[in-house]
Amino acid sequence: MIARHVLVCILFILAVPALVGPSTSPSDTEAELRRMTQELFDAIAPGNAGLWRRYLHENFLHLDENGVVRDKAAFLQEITPLPAGLVGRIEVDRYQVRLHGDTAVAAGEVQEYLDYHGQSLRTRFRFVDTWIRTAEGWRLIAEHTSAVLKDPPAIRLTRDELCGYAGLYRLTPDITTIVRCTDDGLTSERTGRPAATYLPEVRDVFFIAGQPRTRRIFLRDATGKVAAFVDRREGEDVRWQRGGDAP
Repeated sequence: MIARHVLVCILFILAVPALVGPSTSPSDTEAELRRMTQELFDAIAPGNAGLWRRYLHENFLHLDENGVVRDKAAFLQEITPLPAGLVGRIEVDRYQVRLHGDTAVAAGEVQEYLDYHGQSLRTRFRFVDTWIRTAEGWRLIAEHTSAVLKDPPAIRLTRDELCGYAGLYRLTPDITTIVRCTDDGLTSERTGRPAATYLPEVRDVFFIAGQPRTRRIFLRDATGKVAAFVDRREGEDVRWQRGGDAP
């Protein structure tokens, strides 16, 4: 009788999942969270803060592309309708989810379309969202957003203008960079490194294609002659002093 009772209990436990229905699969969860995420982005242009209030966890934290951290109350104050003259929408076009029990971490990209007083702007953003499963459903507890940086458009300078930057520049007595002019831009060869190509963004400001976080800015003396350059990244400058003509 004891063995029979134990067997009945085991069979009942095994049968419970079938009675309550199948558990949600990872693909179903990803589809649900993607749908909810698109709903949130759809609510930005009209300033529908109510939907964000519903989907955000009370302990929500947001880190935006400018490095500003906001809690739920502060974030909701930012959800207001677009001003007159602006028409926009945001579309989720890349999305993936990793599940960890009742926590889901989602990474994705969105394309922002904005008509800014008649001018068409296109911007991409990446985000990482952390969702937790609650009795009320999935709630967003953290989000980090970053802008996908792009190269600026290059301008045309004459060869004479470009050759005005050519020369030997020193960081230390042993570390030098040789800058040479080409028809379209500059080549720069630092001691022990391969040459890199720089394109002009505006006069005295150059960039390397594919490295939008950095700029090379040439500095002039009182006579207007190029005397140095700085390599700038995140607002920090490394200065190189001009030390002669390029060999």
